[in-house]
Amino acid sequence: MSVLISILREVRDPRDVNARHDLGELLFLALLATLCGAKTCVEMAEFSEARQEELREIVALRHGAPSHDTFSRVFRLLDPTELERAFGAFMTALRGALGLPAPKGVVAIDGKSLRRGYDKGRAFMPPLMVSVWDVETRLSIAAMRAPGGDEIKATLSVLKALTLKGCTVTADALHCHPAMAQALLAAKAQYALGLKANHGPLFRAAEAGFAAVTDLAVFETRERGHGREEQRRASVLPVDRLVKRPSLPGLKAIGRIEAVRTGANGKPEQAVRYIALSKVLTPKKLAEVVRAHWTIENQLHWILDVVFNEDDARTRKDNGPQNLAVIRRLAQNILRAHPLDKPIASKMRRANWNKEFFFQLFAHMR
Repeated sequence: MSVLISILREVRDPRDVNARHDLGELLFLALLATLCGAKTCVEMAEFSEARQEELREIVALRHGAPSHDTFSRVFRLLDPTELERAFGAFMTALRGALGLPAPKGVVAIDGKSLRRGYDKGRAFMPPLMVSVWDVETRLSIAAMRAPGGDEIKATLSVLKALTLKGCTVTADALHCHPAMAQALLAAKAQYALGLKANHGPLFRAAEAGFAAVTDLAVFETRERGHGREEQRRASVLPVDRLVKRPSLPGLKAIGRIEAVRTGANGKPEQAVRYIALSKVLTPKKLAEVVRAHWTIENQLHWILDVVFNEDDARTRKDNGPQNLAVIRRLAQNILRAHPLDKPIASKMRRANWNKEFFFQLFAHMR
């Protein structure tokens, strides 16, 4: 725990010098409360007050438990870049404590709106967080707000602080542009970027290229469940077989995923997706990479919404929504890193009910 507290104490305090509560302690209390199921600043204050005796084994609490106004004011004032930097420092320390090297496999990037965190009268433009997700370890390795909703700018910024050598970085079609491709190549990473009509010349070249060939190898999968059946066919077209070769730095091939989903009504639905690749993959490997990308939705964003209630979080003022989003991602990583083979929601309940398990969550950080 001392490692995490020391990291949080490096965060620059935005309050006046006469502030009563130590900022590092206050942020740590917010994280502990979130680990135990707190969703709001009111619940963080209630947690801190109810468990003061236990918490004094970890932090001083010289002025007692902070009020909900104190928590709220700190998160409103705190510069999100400070907390994002602390998040990165903690993840470096956590991976080191767990004996995990830098990511080597698939790393997924995706943005997520904080749906109810919008400014008054601006429901159409909620704050946006960009997450970077290590598929192999199921850990979020970076989180950054996108100022003004500019996901592209935020993504290019967060990439500068990461070690991605040898990784295959995946992202949706919004990120299929030269600056992203160049940034990943400079980081000695490969890319697999969704391709849609927003990159018109390359998209049209991909459609024409696949239409002109009939001898490509195909990897096919079938899945059945919940009254549905889905068939996927993956194929890869090297860039030298395109009729036209639009410019994208490092482009070596175009991948295609053809999916046919048949619902309970027996009516099939078809979809075709293209992926820009900086490396020629086998069709099987392409299918694996594309499937891996969706774990950021299924195992990060879904957990944040269903377990941490992020979609319903109503903190809206100033920097509050983005800062609390970083606290949730810290809590998610800590809970997931614990070796107990239980869902995150179950671990959260155990942390609230069982003092021994509560302290075990930080044992690997000693």
